[in-house]
Amino acid sequence: MKQNLISTTLAVLFAVGTVHAAEPIWDGNKVQMVSEKLGDGTYAFYADNARELNAKGGAAATSGGLIVGSKGALLVETMLNQRLNTQVQALSQKLGKKPLLYAVNTSAHGDHAYGNMYLPAATVVVQHAHTRRYMDHHLADDKAFMIKHFGTGRGIEEIKARTGDVLVPAGGTVSLDLGGKTVDVMDFGFAQTGGDLWVWEPQAKVLWAGNAIIASKPALPWLLDGKLEATLATLRRVYDFLPADARIVPGHGVPLVKEDLKWHIDYLATVHAQVKAAVAQGLSLEQTVKQVAMPEFAGYALFGWVHPGLNVPAAYKDLSAR
Repeated sequence: MKQNLISTTLAVLFAVGTVHAAEPIWDGNKVQMVSEKLGDGTYAFYADNARELNAKGGAAATSGGLIVGSKGALLVETMLNQRLNTQVQALSQKLGKKPLLYAVNTSAHGDHAYGNMYLPAATVVVQHAHTRRYMDHHLADDKAFMIKHFGTGRGIEEIKARTGDVLVPAGGTVSLDLGGKTVDVMDFGFAQTGGDLWVWEPQAKVLWAGNAIIASKPALPWLLDGKLEATLATLRRVYDFLPADARIVPGHGVPLVKEDLKWHIDYLATVHAQVKAAVAQGLSLEQTVKQVAMPEFAGYALFGWVHPGLNVPAAYKDLSAR
């Protein structure tokens, strides 16, 4: 891989504040997961403080969910460790009372996929082909980084790779029959890691977005691997795909409505327009970062790093090469 995307993500989180390994940005030993019903047999899972944290631009733990059909259920995200995986499996059993036929990881990030090893042996793991390659070849380094920043004793040490049984190819879709419900696991294009999956339940009109949409306003997209134009195109494609009354479960927060996605699209479109103008003026990267301040999109706890330190430089590199 060109870069260790998981490590980059966590490096950002822990470089921004005074957070140390003893005080992770959210603690896998303390998070309590709750559920919200979004439709018949369709539920979102998120941390019990996620709504409060999202409202003030803070960082919430990983969100996921459950879709239940007559044959069995599908779990979205398997969480960071055994403790959190046990919580979502318990919620799944309580709400669904069906075997877990499938589990989907929306990315290779450990807090979305480390819990795979604790799934029932019969559960089929669904991943992007990119995610499987990453986990098969980089798990040891990734675990070391996660331990460094989430702390020891958070259940990361014992993690072993359990990777995809069913792989979604780049640009592809895999449809899964749960009995009376067909769930589509889709790749809409590059969004954050190059291996982003979206889980669509058409009856309830619910889309799980993973880290492609981290949380509601004022949270912002992260151009971890650059590719501003590709990311913007993907989010616009997702917006056009969704019906007006759809809901979106983000990677780290409570459910959104379709119109909430405009905040993320408008932000990237504004970055695109302003950085393109700066490049046309012949400005340096340093001058561009200063000029493209965009205070109207502030409010996110990580704005001071994500916007000037990640997104504007990524956009500058992307647009300067064209």
